[in-house]
Amino acid sequence: MRRSLLLLTAATTALVLTALLVPLTLLTRTHAADRTTAEATARAQWVAHAIGPALATPDERETAEQTVESVNTQDLPSTSLVLADGSVIGPDPGGAPRVTDAIRLARTGRAFTYEPSTGGRQVLVPVQGAAGGTAVVQVTLSDKQLYAGTMTSWLVLAGIGVGLVLVGLLLADRLGARLVGATRRLARTADRLAAGDLTARATPEGPPELRLVAGQLNHLATRIDELLTAERENAADLAHRLRTPVAALRLDAETLRDSEEAQRIAADVAALERSVDDVIRKARRPLRDAPYADLAAVARERHTFWLPLAEDQGRATEFPATGDPYPVPVPVPVPEDDLSAAIDALIGNVLDHTPQGTPFRITVRATPTGRAELTVADEGPGLPPTYAAERGSSGGGSTGLGLDIARRTAEDAGGTFDIASDATRGTRVTLTFPQAPSRPPGKRPAPNGPND
Repeated sequence: MRRSLLLLTAATTALVLTALLVPLTLLTRTHAADRTTAEATARAQWVAHAIGPALATPDERETAEQTVESVNTQDLPSTSLVLADGSVIGPDPGGAPRVTDAIRLARTGRAFTYEPSTGGRQVLVPVQGAAGGTAVVQVTLSDKQLYAGTMTSWLVLAGIGVGLVLVGLLLADRLGARLVGATRRLARTADRLAAGDLTARATPEGPPELRLVAGQLNHLATRIDELLTAERENAADLAHRLRTPVAALRLDAETLRDSEEAQRIAADVAALERSVDDVIRKARRPLRDAPYADLAAVARERHTFWLPLAEDQGRATEFPATGDPYPVPVPVPVPEDDLSAAIDALIGNVLDHTPQGTPFRITVRATPTGRAELTVADEGPGLPPTYAAERGSSGGGSTGLGLDIARRTAEDAGGTFDIASDATRGTRVTLTFPQAPSRPPGKRPAPNGPND
């Protein structure tokens, strides 16, 4: 926008100045010629008046010669006196015939100016009362003398034109900077809103149209914040209602006579309560919060959780990281519970949809491009031909939500989801995430406290 505004201003200013300066340059040329001609006419009339009495006496030729010689100085127009007999006092006018039609016309008593075919201009003034007939004072102007000073005027006009163009460009640049700055700040506010910061508000500035857009964007952000708050509270309320049937289940479990069965059901009920609490916390967590988790630590934890079931199914599992529980922290901007759910979905797909005994491998690494990569690969028969990568359909007899949960977890964090499968090499699912700022080794994010 800024460059376009500068180009438009430069073109418009140049056209306007051209329309003004071209006639002005022609006017300065005409004015210079008229001024020089007026000065030459005044000089010719003065000479005619000064030598008129001298020419009335035949013996005063020397006085006439001295008068003509006094006005023929360097850089001044050539002044000559053509006597009635055709003789010339002063410079010969360019080798032209001494008695021309213009001289003859001037001898009739008319003073005038004309432009000869050889260029320049001549001023003719008759001298009445000369002995032997009318003499004529002739002042000859060359083109250089006629238009003296024109080039200087043109250079001044050109300088003024360039200065006006520069001033116009400067004003256009300032205006463009203001417009572009206001637009970019508005775009940054929209980016913050898109990233989940619903506290971001635009400052109305710039032209009326941008101020209107900023006001509507602020109104939209406020409305979105209100709707999301209402949705989070509704979700939390619905989850909270589950506490009553869960409490009833816990009481029923405590009344069972079989203590082992009671403990098993009580453990399941406790896990359900924790899930309900997690739903409430997640529903009420503001979008602008940016928790993050250690991808390596969470992957190891979920591998450890699923390891007993994998061993029961005779599966060989591999998680290559060894040593300290968090040997190579790989922080990603994803809440720990969301990350756990995504990894559980991927491992659960392997356990549910591959034959027992099929090995699988979990790999976590930080790429040189600043991304974090999680891969879950199995050596099973691959995905069925009817597999559809859409939410709610899988082609494998399931709900199709597991892989979609993993995909949305990666994409919501600004990452990618990739799946490759064939009958010989099995299935390989890869999630990539942008890396978050590292925490000190051994320090994990504090879990959210209960909020009911």
